[in-house]
Amino acid sequence: MDFIFIEELRVKAWVGIYAREKTGPQTVELNLTFGVPDAAAEHDDIADTIDYAVVTERIRRELGERHFNLIESLGEFVVKLLFEEFGAPWVKLKVGKIGVMKDVRRVGVHIQRSKAGVVVPPAA
Repeated sequence: MDFIFIEELRVKAWVGIYAREKTGPQTVELNLTFGVPDAAAEHDDIADTIDYAVVTERIRRELGERHFNLIESLGEFVVKLLFEEFGAPWVKLKVGKIGVMKDVRRVGVHIQRSKAGVVVPPAA
């Protein structure tokens, strides 16, 4: 299995349980790695892979329109989107809220999921 990665994707998102977090969107940073078919490299055809530009735009749109209480729920939403809409067999995601706590750069969550029966090599 080959992997695509998207690093330091900054998105405006509605996420949080505190009143100050519900007054407007805040910046979250996503780092994604997801599996793609080996056929993409073999055939040199975008139709055989997952278009990262489309993934990025879809994430931006969805996170700008929805509210999540928890960063964990936001992360699970992104993973589910990659599984269901884009057909990724495996996803690793790190998502963090930037500057929401004094003297803390970011707080967030790491999530790693695979579809049933998908074995991911340790190097992933």
